[in-house]
Amino acid sequence: MPTSTTAAGSNSDLVTRLNSPDAEVQLKALRELKNRIIGNRTKKLSFVKLGLVPAVAAILASKAQAQAQAQAQPQPDHDSNLLVQSAAVLGSFACGFDAGARAVLDAGACPNLFLLLSHPDDKVVDAGARSLRMIYQSNMAPKCDFLQDKNMEFLLSLLNSDNENVTGLGASIVIHSCETTAEKKALCHAGVLKKLISLLEGSPSQRDNSLESLATIMKSNVEAVSEFVGCESGRALSSVIELTKDRYPRTRFLASMCLIAVRNTSSCYLQDIGIKTKLVHLLLELHEDPGQVGDEAPFAFSSLISHKVDLQKLALEANAIDKLYNHLQKNRLNPKRFQGILLALADLCSKLESCRSRFLSLQALNLVSEALTHDSSDVRTAACICLRCVSRSIKNLCAGNFMNEMIVPPLVRLLDDPSTSVQVAALCAVGNIIVDFTTDRSLFLQCGGVKQLVQLSKSMDSTLRLNALWALRNLMCLADYMCKLGTFMELTASSLASLICDPEPFVQEQALALIRNLVDGCMESVELVFAEDDIILDAVGRQLQCVSRDEIWIQGLYVLSNVASGNEFHKEAVMHQLVPQADNGAQSFILKFLQSNESQLRIAAVWTIINLTFPSSPSACSRFVKLHNAGIVSQVKSMVNDPCPDVKLRVRTALGQFTTLNDGAT
Repeated sequence: MPTSTTAAGSNSDLVTRLNSPDAEVQLKALRELKNRIIGNRTKKLSFVKLGLVPAVAAILASKAQAQAQAQAQPQPDHDSNLLVQSAAVLGSFACGFDAGARAVLDAGACPNLFLLLSHPDDKVVDAGARSLRMIYQSNMAPKCDFLQDKNMEFLLSLLNSDNENVTGLGASIVIHSCETTAEKKALCHAGVLKKLISLLEGSPSQRDNSLESLATIMKSNVEAVSEFVGCESGRALSSVIELTKDRYPRTRFLASMCLIAVRNTSSCYLQDIGIKTKLVHLLLELHEDPGQVGDEAPFAFSSLISHKVDLQKLALEANAIDKLYNHLQKNRLNPKRFQGILLALADLCSKLESCRSRFLSLQALNLVSEALTHDSSDVRTAACICLRCVSRSIKNLCAGNFMNEMIVPPLVRLLDDPSTSVQVAALCAVGNIIVDFTTDRSLFLQCGGVKQLVQLSKSMDSTLRLNALWALRNLMCLADYMCKLGTFMELTASSLASLICDPEPFVQEQALALIRNLVDGCMESVELVFAEDDIILDAVGRQLQCVSRDEIWIQGLYVLSNVASGNEFHKEAVMHQLVPQADNGAQSFILKFLQSNESQLRIAAVWTIINLTFPSSPSACSRFVKLHNAGIVSQVKSMVNDPCPDVKLRVRTALGQFTTLNDGAT
């Protein structure tokens, strides 16, 4: 207790000294405060709560504004020292600590720190630039709108400075603020790209800042990549390639990021197998770095190989899965590195079965399942994403390698996670795993999985609704009747009808796809759409008439097609949806689908006609007559030479049935 009282007293004394009118007392207090908070997040938070940041910002403001009013005339040494120390303290509060950065910003320190950049004393300029760089490393920092001329001019003044810390600040502002394509193009047009290229020849710090800024500007910016690659007949690109051999890991990493930005933006560049192989090996090597580079290397590796089968093959040949797995086995991985490695493994397993087989042969799934319960939501999300990619393996799904106690219970629990990102990722993993072609799905049901999916299908968040319905759709694929009935009872007919008419078109599509799978199969399954006075079937019919999206039409027609495969009552219900307009002299909406440019829509429409006109059905002839009178039969006949082979095949089946019915009628 005496220690805590003493500490509290000391802190209170620090506040008093910072507010002292004596400059020397303030200076000593600032130095003491700086030494106490450097690298100590706990003390930073304590002093933020104590209100020390506004006190430090007040010292900075009074001296910085006095200097500005003096029109660049030198001030007394103690004033310069106060500016240096107050800037350093504010930078320390902001460094790697969002709460500290927010406190510095709330105290209004940024404008006064920018005033220091025009101070006659280089030490003050350095202190201001360093502090601002620390602030701009935080997401809390304000974005700079580069589309405003004054901001662009200011940025160029920073980059053109002879002071290394000031040019570094300019690069930090670019990295933090440059997001839109318009901003990136504006920076190129203003000459920022060329200036950054020139800084590649500067000091190690300027070189690294330039590499990171160049990667930011070139990402998804074809114009910038073209300018960079063509600069000085390719010398800039050659310089960056050469920097991948630099002795500093940070420089090698940033050079690789620059090259990844070039290749991902314009795939025509850096196609040489040697360069691609070098990048794979370099990034795998950088995973060994114990610091920040090692934390960021997995994310860069993911960016390099994502959606690129050729690079994934090269990575497999470089034993990337084994190397990443070995890193996962290390104890006490920090959450960021853990997350990055899981995401890198996910990208490796996203396309190639050979990668998934290697991953599973290492028993890596055990570590991924453990990560599902990690304290960090980012790690839990990454584990779900990894599981989703690995479970794309049809062979292992059929073998039931994912439907087990190690994976299913923790995954189901994540459906109720406080983080929406985790919930979405868990839904995506569940959606894959429950496409289980041979094994029993009872474990998922016993864990309350269906109840959770149904609950999320009613979420206010449209992304959760969408993914929950997608998972339920997959659950219903080839499911037995009891599984379908249990799921339907949880969902209810009225909820399904509501989801069919959801405000979000993608949700509508998944709701219809779910019902399509629900009614596919036995006669009892078809009966489900007639619950609550046909509310589901009527909702499907309304969507087919009112909505204007091919994807929704396709799923809706397949619902009707599956219902039409049932008994006479079911077929007549579908006829009522299809041709009531024809009775009033209006055109049936199915004619529009038969005439569509979308082949999948034409196939679904013809399938529906086929299921309505089975010659063995008692009322097939009367339905044929109605379809004929509505102009549907003649439209199908006109499609005998449809350019799509699948449509042509279904049309021939339909025409064969028409001939039989026509002969029977005569």
